Amino acid sequence: MKTIRVVAAIIKVVNENNEPIIFATQRGYGDFKGGWEFPGGKIEEGETPQEALVREIKEELDTEIKVGELLETVEYDYPTFHLSMDCFWAEIVSGDLVLKEHEAAKWLTKETLDSVAWLPADQRLVEKIGERLQKVQAEK
Repeated sequence: MKTIRVVAAIIKVVNENNEPIIFATQRGYGDFKGGWEFPGGKIEEGETPQEALVREIKEELDTEIKVGELLETVEYDYPTFHLSMDCFWAEIVSGDLVLKEHEAAKWLTKETLDSVAWLPADQRLVEKIGERLQKVQAEK
């Protein structure tokens, strides 16, 4: 089975209630059109995952990010390919998150993380993000 290597950004900011919120996007194209995911894309030859993520977010959202800690590498078997997805925490350096390839986007709190129809590979990651956000709020 063919393996596709991709990266995803878990863009986190703090809202007016001092709660961490996460940026989610809805695919606007392809087999998984309409599904929710974390923005990112394929790693090109010669790129590190972090370089790919910076490039992809600039292309897809017209935003510059700072790539942080690797949260997890998701390994998931779709019917026609294996996905290997490096998922990094990220913060906005500049830009307004302009949707160039996505249908929609939402900012989600830990309570609303499950309110969208996540793509299968992202579902496990959502649980891990929820746990991490819970831990961050507990420490405050």
